[in-house]
Amino acid sequence: MPDVARPYAASNALEDTGQMPALFARERQPAPPQPRSTGPDFDRIQHGKEFVSLRKTFRRFVFPMSLLFFTWYMTFVLLAAYAHDFMSRKVWGEINVGIVLGLGQFASTILITIAYLKFANKRLDPKVERLRASVEAGER
Repeated sequence: MPDVARPYAASNALEDTGQMPALFARERQPAPPQPRSTGPDFDRIQHGKEFVSLRKTFRRFVFPMSLLFFTWYMTFVLLAAYAHDFMSRKVWGEINVGIVLGLGQFASTILITIAYLKFANKRLDPKVERLRASVEAGER
């Protein structure tokens, strides 16, 4: 009579314990030593004052803008979820506040992108060029 509690029988003891050996396993050979890179010293660059200044300038734009956008987005979501009367108010014809605010999400994304491009061109790119020039001069 077949065993009802076990619909199949394990074909070997390792299958039954769930400890199958690795298939197609090879013994690992140690990797040959790699030649020392003669490229830029990224650790030194990352801790240099030019890079720290660049990162600080970047963060000064990105963090407040991200917080502003997240607040605006969550306000829209919460209004859509809980302020049905307000969001369904007609603004013009069949256009209601919800549609206007929803389109405002797209508009604000475009405006933030344009603002970032202007910021990057004016404040970040010159610092990046100076950093790149100093790294290239240090390599030679």
